[in-house]
Amino acid sequence: MSSGDSPSEDKSAGNLAVIKQLPPDLLLIVFIHGFKGTDTTFENFPSRLEHVLTETIENIKVECILFPAYETKGQLNAAVEHFADWLTTLTVQREVADGQGGGAGKTKVVLCGHSMGGLLAADALLAFVNSRPDKTAPLWPKIIACIAFDTPYLGLHPAVFKNSATKAVEYAGAARTVVSDVFSLFGKKGASSTVSGQPPLAITAAPTTESGWAKWAPAAYAVGGALVAGAAAGTAYYRRDDIGSGYSWATDHMNYVRNLWDEEALRKRMRDLNDVQVHLGVIFRSFYTLLPPAPPSFSSPRTFAILPQRTSPIAAHFLPARNHQAVDEIQAHTNMFNSRSNDGYYQLGLDTAKIIREAVMSARGITESDDTEARKDVEAAAAMEETLPVQAESDANRSQQERQ
Repeated sequence: MSSGDSPSEDKSAGNLAVIKQLPPDLLLIVFIHGFKGTDTTFENFPSRLEHVLTETIENIKVECILFPAYETKGQLNAAVEHFADWLTTLTVQREVADGQGGGAGKTKVVLCGHSMGGLLAADALLAFVNSRPDKTAPLWPKIIACIAFDTPYLGLHPAVFKNSATKAVEYAGAARTVVSDVFSLFGKKGASSTVSGQPPLAITAAPTTESGWAKWAPAAYAVGGALVAGAAAGTAYYRRDDIGSGYSWATDHMNYVRNLWDEEALRKRMRDLNDVQVHLGVIFRSFYTLLPPAPPSFSSPRTFAILPQRTSPIAAHFLPARNHQAVDEIQAHTNMFNSRSNDGYYQLGLDTAKIIREAVMSARGITESDDTEARKDVEAAAAMEETLPVQAESDANRSQQERQ
């Protein structure tokens, strides 16, 4: 070891040498779209990310998989349970097919959720954490990172509604007028309104229920139901055109939620995710779309989601995803994975790949040197800009459609 090398770097080099002699790691990256999303929400982002990671991480087999669209429709708590069941089944199947043995916990999993999909990913992760028989038990499935893309963890920014305070008040008013009817859907009557002119930010957690996931978990684990919480504001924009009607929006959206007006539920989720990173090493990051100032109409930057205060411990988990092309927050949000409508698309891919690479290295017990990180960043940038076969086919189809 040279005088410039540290003991940790020397140990990491030894760990990597051992890893190269072992069968390739299996890395599953699961993408979860938001409420009313489709299988095309992420476009070619998953395949490009898969390519970048394959090129920059030694001895690994990467597979990006989309959580089926229909599974995220209906009640949010049901979606969390369906997702957990689906993920445990998928993990066992992939481990068996890869010769690792189902339930062995050798497959590394990364959850990537867009919009409400980020809520589903976070709640599923926390449910798996809380289902362990004790705090010293390992996490299974072996989730190493939870990455959200424009998820309104702290609520939807009021300015999203046409950048108008009036529209935000209309939203709050529409929700307030139907809250009693909404609560009656869940057997609660006469609920008091706590709206004070501000957009509703949160919902409370649903009761924990038994589920069928346990059949896939290792025998030592008793996997229970998920604690479910979500942001009522998080998906309202999908019905923004008819938000004034109130009741139809609320009854449709409330299939995804259980209770309204509890900001503490949102803050608790953030605290829990931070604790999971600190104590279990599961990396949590949340990318948020950021539109730069555009005077004279917009003198300040705009975001789709409400951000934590800069002094908050969770602020470091939130990362900007800049878009200079989008005309408003909605367009930036829905076109986050569209390289033609988001000039920050490639940087978003590189930042995501780096987070996942760091999570994999951490799970391997490896700390990369600054020189290694710099070299990997260059390799990732080159891989990110390469035209993949699927991208070329997609571009060709689009050009043909435009000519017709």
